[in-house]
Amino acid sequence: MTKPLQIGMIGLDTSHAVAFTKLLNDPETPYAVPGGRVVAAFPGGSPDFELSWSRLGRFTSALRDEHGVDMLDSVEAVAERVDAVLLTSVDGRVHLEQFKRLAPFKKPVFIDKPFAVTSADARAIADLAREYGVPLMSSSSLRYAEDFVQALADDSFGELLGADVYGFAELQPTQPGLFWYGIHSAEMLYAALGRGCVRVHAFSTADHELVSGVWSDGRVGTLRGTRSGARTNGALLHRANGAAFADCGKHPKPAYAGLLERVMTMFRTGTPPIDIEETVEIVRFLEAANESRRTGQPVDL
Repeated sequence: MTKPLQIGMIGLDTSHAVAFTKLLNDPETPYAVPGGRVVAAFPGGSPDFELSWSRLGRFTSALRDEHGVDMLDSVEAVAERVDAVLLTSVDGRVHLEQFKRLAPFKKPVFIDKPFAVTSADARAIADLAREYGVPLMSSSSLRYAEDFVQALADDSFGELLGADVYGFAELQPTQPGLFWYGIHSAEMLYAALGRGCVRVHAFSTADHELVSGVWSDGRVGTLRGTRSGARTNGALLHRANGAAFADCGKHPKPAYAGLLERVMTMFRTGTPPIDIEETVEIVRFLEAANESRRTGQPVDL
């Protein structure tokens, strides 16, 4: 049998850290993901981001006291001890600096959303991964929500011609515009349409966001975000002979489990399921959408 992987975690200022650890470390939890265990972590934290510092102690205690995770004093100490790393710091601004410290260890790394909050940082992370030969993956969990995965795989209505996705679009001042929650819908849009968006046009009101993207082959995708009403996520997939709807909250399997299954496969094989260039383009898509929502003008990627 394959020996379970020893997994490290960087950044315990997000509920994702607890959710991922429970799925990996507790085999009795529903939809537990086998093959590895979180054994060491560096808490991290951003003192100027309220959603980071205010939750850091609680999540750190949960990992240490409920799941037996050892707390270490640096990124490097964690990287030395483990086989692979989950970089879960909630603040996308710190991912480049933390990845710079991880890359020389040449161990597989998953970076939680948002991968970065500028396209310059995204490009730098991708280049570092290439330089050191680091298997690297980043994704929102909603890319792997089971209903959405099943809808994408079902081509009974023919070729996919476009997609309309929607989701919650809460804003946070340290994570520019759509990077905080818009990343979920952007990931779904790219899971459907792939790389190749050339222009975006965005509109924003107090409670709503709307982004339209035109792809190089003429397909159109839209992203709708809301800050009022139900916190739901889904997609309408337009195919040549009909359309299919995916409700990302309908299936009992948590999207976190679907994501971690892909992450664990990447940790084992060294082959990411998503081309890092797609992830870099998603960051540029959100960056351009933020510019368009400020100016009201279309922006080329």
